[in-house]
Amino acid sequence: MTEILTTIFFVFAVIDPIGSIPVYLEATKEFDLIHKKKIAIRASVIAFLILLFFIVIGQFILEGMSVSLDAFQISGGVILFLFALTMIFGDGKPELEKNRITDYKHVTIFPIAIPSIASPGAIMAVVLMTDNHIYTLQQQAISTSIVLLIIAMTCFILLGANHLQKKIGSYGITVISKIMGLILASYAVQSILSGISSYFAKV
Repeated sequence: MTEILTTIFFVFAVIDPIGSIPVYLEATKEFDLIHKKKIAIRASVIAFLILLFFIVIGQFILEGMSVSLDAFQISGGVILFLFALTMIFGDGKPELEKNRITDYKHVTIFPIAIPSIASPGAIMAVVLMTDNHIYTLQQQAISTSIVLLIIAMTCFILLGANHLQKKIGSYGITVISKIMGLILASYAVQSILSGISSYFAKV
């Protein structure tokens, strides 16, 4: 049970639903309430399908390229760490992605589904969480269910984004996003250390 709770908190941190609120609000400001809800639901579905794609075949792609698990774990940890640093020290996920919005007709896919929800960090994380050599099919199914749960939570958060932003404000959203970044950085360092330790244990 503890492992499941830890995984839930980690996936929540890496997807960062709260940090997606300003991106969603900015991207959908030209639409009425009905279309905003449709965009939130469709973006969440697309983001989950993207993550599911990498859960299913991401590892096969890596193995086909002869990339070892240790190398992937270390490189994945580095990428997650750099991603976490942008959340902590950078302009922040919200402002960075809001500035990329140029076409309001296709905002469902970009930037809401990608990279706001299904970010590179999230993609890397789900591949690590469902490694075929480490986790059983049951464990991978649980991890996939957790990803689905967090995506569903993200969808509900986006549906209530206008109300939520009024409650906690832009400053509150930024603070929460940076806290998520700190937690993610800790996980990334642990992933790097585990990969290095596993590699030298085999030498």
